[in-house]
Amino acid sequence: MKYSAEPAPMQLLSIFMTKFLFVMAALLPIMNPPGLVPIFISMTARNTPQQRRYLARRIALYCALLLVGSMYVGGYVLSFFGVSLPVVQMSGGLLITFAAWRMLNDTPAESSQTSSEPARSDNTAELKQRAFYPLTFPLTVGPGSISVAITIGATLTGSGKGIVRYAIAPLAGSAAVLASSVLVYLCYAHADKLLRYLGQTGSIVFLRLSAFILLCLGVQIMWDGFGELASQWLQDHAGLLH
Repeated sequence: MKYSAEPAPMQLLSIFMTKFLFVMAALLPIMNPPGLVPIFISMTARNTPQQRRYLARRIALYCALLLVGSMYVGGYVLSFFGVSLPVVQMSGGLLITFAAWRMLNDTPAESSQTSSEPARSDNTAELKQRAFYPLTFPLTVGPGSISVAITIGATLTGSGKGIVRYAIAPLAGSAAVLASSVLVYLCYAHADKLLRYLGQTGSIVFLRLSAFILLCLGVQIMWDGFGELASQWLQDHAGLLH
């Protein structure tokens, strides 16, 4: 009697759920959608609620595309151009630092809304552009998320065989990315409620603190990338130091 080498359906479901939860557990702590809500509010404070919801939808879509692309293609792209992950971390951290610095020195939205220009009137093209940069990259999906996604992709495609490697693992990873993107949309789409709870003064204080935290995160990401580059340099030139 011959037995099939392929796993049983219940075993496939178990493998799917294991890999799905693995990807979710790896991505969500790095992305932290609820923690990004104050930053989203700060950078869209002069947009209307309808524009914020539109931005939330576009950001969720861009997050899904960027993470899936990083998961399954990112490693090959970086190898093709000869770019290492520490360089991505340093560059992305620099972008985050600049964005946070602009937020810290920006005029509070509440004072601007009393002027002759109460709200931004961005057209659809401008909203799409802002949705990708800087709201999706590098704020929502930053260097840390991309690095994790590339590592996850290598883990998923490098383990298992047959249907598990070429179907179950990619489907589980894509489903986890989709779930994470939906969570991003839900957090950003309901950001207005947080503003109403905080009030005018609380919102200004909260947004300034969030910008400072984002600045610290940007510097930390750059420092991590620098540390990796320095470690690699020391390993490559260890003979010269003795």
